[in-house]
Amino acid sequence: MAAHPLKAVTLTHVRYQRGDQIGHFLAWVSLVPVFISLGGFVTHFIFRRELQGIFFALGLLISQFINELIKTSVQQARPETCALLEMCDSHGWPSSHAQYMFFFAVYFTLLTWRSRWAAALVAWVLAVLTMFSRVYLGYHSISQVFAGAALGIFLGAVWFRIVNSGLVSYFPAIEESLFGRMFYVKDTSHIPNVLKFEYDNARAMRRNLHPKDN
Repeated sequence: MAAHPLKAVTLTHVRYQRGDQIGHFLAWVSLVPVFISLGGFVTHFIFRRELQGIFFALGLLISQFINELIKTSVQQARPETCALLEMCDSHGWPSSHAQYMFFFAVYFTLLTWRSRWAAALVAWVLAVLTMFSRVYLGYHSISQVFAGAALGIFLGAVWFRIVNSGLVSYFPAIEESLFGRMFYVKDTSHIPNVLKFEYDNARAMRRNLHPKDN
C-alpha cells in the first residue's frame, strides 16, 4: 500500500536553517499570532469575557476568513525559497501572518493608545518583525507580506470603527441577555480604568469578608 505524503500543520510548524540564530529567533516571532490567539484571546474569554475583547477576536477571525477567500481566488504561489522548506502546499498572497499582526496592531493601538502607548508600540514592533520573518524564512515574497500588512491595516481600522461607532451601543443589551447572564459576559466600555476598578473592588470585597484583618 502506497504511503500518503505527509502534511504539516503550518500554523505552528516553522522551519529555519540549522545554525542560523537569526532564523531561530524569527521562527519564534513567526508564531506570535498563535500565542496571541491561544494565550491571549482564549485566556481572555475563559477568565474575563469582556465584550470589547470578544469583538476584537471576532474581527481577527473575520480578517483571516477574508484572507483565505482572497488566497483561494488569486492562487498566487509562494516564492521558490519555500520549496526548500517543503511547506508550499498553500497559496501565498496575501500573507495571513502579516495581515493578522497588522490588524491586531491597528485595532490595539486605536483601543489603547491614550493609556497604553508603550504596549501599542510593542504591537507594531512585533507586526513588523513577523512580516520580516515570513520573508527571511522563505515562506513569502516581499509583495505578499506587504499586501497582507496593507489589508490588515485597512480591515483593522474598519472593524474598529464598526465596533466602536455602531456595535458598542448593543453591548449593554448583550450583557443583559440570556447569553450574557449565562456566561458572565460583561461590558466595561463605560469604565475609564478597568484595571483600577477591578483592583479597588477586589480589595473592597476582601475587606468585607475579613473586616477584622483591616
